[in-house]
Amino acid sequence: MTAAPILIAPSILASNFARLGDEVRDVAEAGADWIHLDVMDGHFVPNISFGPAIIQSLRPYTKAVFDCHLMIAPADPYLEAFAKAGCDYITVHAEAGPHLHRSLQTIRALGKKAGVSLNPATPLSAIEQVIGDIDLILIMSVNPGFGGQKFIHSQVEKIAQARALIGDRPIALEVDGGVTVETAPLCTRAGANVLVAGSAVFKGEGVEAYRSTVSALRQAAEAGRG
Repeated sequence: MTAAPILIAPSILASNFARLGDEVRDVAEAGADWIHLDVMDGHFVPNISFGPAIIQSLRPYTKAVFDCHLMIAPADPYLEAFAKAGCDYITVHAEAGPHLHRSLQTIRALGKKAGVSLNPATPLSAIEQVIGDIDLILIMSVNPGFGGQKFIHSQVEKIAQARALIGDRPIALEVDGGVTVETAPLCTRAGANVLVAGSAVFKGEGVEAYRSTVSALRQAAEAGRG
């Protein structure tokens, strides 16, 4: 089976919030494949970011895939709002509620791709029984809540295990947290094909600066595949 293409998904959490629309447009023009949207509620994670109204306001700035990562609990009451805001993938945490299967079914019923995220301490067994309803697995390589954290190397083995669990299924395997040109090859060698990066991408400002960082990250990720 041909390996899925490597996709770079800059997290706007690391961007300049004073010019958020321009940042989204610029990083997409610079070669980003997806735009990663980190939604935090100050409850499930110890930080607050933004909600569906902000995402809706950003949607006209690019046609790039909106990859929405909900670090909120409960998530179910808000799934429709994020779908209507223009998200393409909606990812919920396996730890955020008791009815993961219901959440996944709801996301798909809204016409969106359904993702599941696992915190560093959460084993893959948490999603084995719902693998048939998943379009994306997101492995957290930091504890969620803040950008700029150090990559947790024990998660490389979990990435490899997730790739084995996926098998031939058309499921994207994403990694989020501490992804840099140094750690990206570890992730892709283990089987990841979507890399979320915040501070590693949003260095400098503007299209040319982002083109350089996105390109460097992609080259490092490709190198991991040999």
